Amino acid sequence: MVCRRYLWRVAVTQFVIRRLIGGAVLLLVLSLLVFTLLTVSPGTPLQSLLGTRPATPQLVSELRQQYHLDQPFVEQYLHWLAGAVHLDFGQSISVQAGTPVADVVYGRMAVTAQLAVYCVLIVLLVGIPLGLAAGIRRGRATDRVITLLATVGLGVPVFALSIVLLYVFGVALNWFPVYGAGSGFADRITHLTLPAVTLAIVMCAVVIRQTRAAALDVTRQDYVTFARLRGLSPARILIHYVLRACAVPIATSTGVLLIAPLSAGVFIEQIYSLPGDGSLLLSAVSAKDIPVVQGISVLVGLYVVVVNLLVDLAGYILDPRLRAHAAGEI
Repeated sequence: MVCRRYLWRVAVTQFVIRRLIGGAVLLLVLSLLVFTLLTVSPGTPLQSLLGTRPATPQLVSELRQQYHLDQPFVEQYLHWLAGAVHLDFGQSISVQAGTPVADVVYGRMAVTAQLAVYCVLIVLLVGIPLGLAAGIRRGRATDRVITLLATVGLGVPVFALSIVLLYVFGVALNWFPVYGAGSGFADRITHLTLPAVTLAIVMCAVVIRQTRAAALDVTRQDYVTFARLRGLSPARILIHYVLRACAVPIATSTGVLLIAPLSAGVFIEQIYSLPGDGSLLLSAVSAKDIPVVQGISVLVGLYVVVVNLLVDLAGYILDPRLRAHAAGEI
């Protein structure tokens, strides 16, 4: 037993190290692509960095020195990478002129993170039970209704759904605020409800389909049939057999849920006027604030790499077949 646990720990450590190396390489490639935004942007890099500010000799000299524009491209990238490792992406050009990019992004990150967490909680509390119910009651009315709702949820455009919910529950019924993030815990929850529900409807559809497919596969297994023949209660079979076997696809779905608000949230934050990183990215692109765009892109890439690592690690831990294979038992 001790030897088996040791082999599992070694296998998990090797797995994490491989994923960290792969994530570091991916971030390095992403950083190179992001840095080239400054080079391939319209006009010269100096014009992009100047933005709408007057091109005074002092400002031009400071920008050349700060961004090493008088050096070759590789040296410029290495200097920028050294700052990016310490989360120093320079200063905002136009969104919040003169403010460090890290401060600009962190100031908006709280709203985006709260929206993502709120959305994930709704999806986990609604999507997983509905998916299990559809899988267990395969072919019945419950399964058909839930599957139909999931199909509709997948096909509805996010922006169209946002406008409908905004008009019905925000304007017509006046149940929720129609813009802003609010202040204070209760007020913030009220303001984020409609945006979170909008995202959750689409994501619930994905979780329902994946959970249903996993539940269908598990309920066909022999050990579930034997458990029923032994007279175990449906609740015990659901919790100890079906739900445990569905843990890996559910964990994978959770990882997707944590990443999806970053992309769909761009539209949601614009429609509901939320001061998050998604709306900040659109503002930075419109204002050609290259340092802010670079900072958000790298930080989002880092977030995605970390979430994927945690999801892979969760699947590795939850699935005993992977652990046994890594330990050389199968």
